[in-house]
Amino acid sequence: MGSLVPDMAYAVDRGIALLALPYNLTSIDVRLLKICREMDGRTATQLVRLLPVDAARISRVVNALVEKGLLRRQRRRDDRRVVVLRLTLQGEEVIAEITRSIQEYFAELTDGLSEPEIHAFTAAAQRIIANYAEISHSIRV
Repeated sequence: MGSLVPDMAYAVDRGIALLALPYNLTSIDVRLLKICREMDGRTATQLVRLLPVDAARISRVVNALVEKGLLRRQRRRDDRRVVVLRLTLQGEEVIAEITRSIQEYFAELTDGLSEPEIHAFTAAAQRIIANYAEISHSIRV
């Protein structure tokens, strides 16, 4: 597979970064906003486990998204020490627009692939992700 996987990952990430640019966002910003939309009420600590960046970077990204009015911090009612992150209405609108653009971009990337090829690719990608989940605990950084 050589450079195939890194090249494909670059094409996806770079495309998302270009689609996020008009909103003054990065691909990590988009991923964080998508996680907050899909898994409402996550903490910054939980986001560190879900994104490939360190805690300091997550803190900077969260602060920037709060300043832009896309994200808000909210203390949990049952434990006031815990601060969860929630999308604002503006954040919901922006991530919905970017998500539509990403779906169109992915459709362009897969143009010319048959349904069986897309299913085979999806199955292979899911297997690679599952394999990573199984071995990631043993990888030392």
